[in-house]
Amino acid sequence: MKKSLCIGLVLWVSAGGYAQQLNYQTISIFMYSFTKFVQWPEEANTGNFEMVVLGNSSIITELKSMAEKKKAGTRIIEVTKISSLAEFKKANVLYVSNEWVAKHAEVAAKIGDQPTLIVTEQATGAMKGDINFYINKEGKLAFEINSPSVTKHRLKVSADLVRFASTN
Repeated sequence: MKKSLCIGLVLWVSAGGYAQQLNYQTISIFMYSFTKFVQWPEEANTGNFEMVVLGNSSIITELKSMAEKKKAGTRIIEVTKISSLAEFKKANVLYVSNEWVAKHAEVAAKIGDQPTLIVTEQATGAMKGDINFYINKEGKLAFEINSPSVTKHRLKVSADLVRFASTN
């Protein structure tokens, strides 16, 4: 099953990833796939699987649509949008919109070592989450994995997912 998911990721990167701007439908499919390739510690595996979007992003519509049809294993996927870090309680996945990427230090301080997968778009330099989407030189959607950040959040990423990650 993991092999077919990996093949699916490759197809989405190569076929659906061409764009001059980020394709939020494709990113939401990737984020759903991450639920199968990232292992959260036991304390983060109860209740609904929570995906939180920080700031304004068109991805919220795509994630909510996906959550209506899919589950993270046996868990219901709950998608919420927050406008500020003061609203953040906990999440399995925190999607950081472009307007918040420049405030990465604040986001990182708020999350600390919580088992939260931080996903960003177009992050550069030190402003990186655990997984960062970007458009590569060929104009394709790609993602990179920030291993030190993933480890800090006590998450384990499968070797299959790491093989599909690129560098920016």
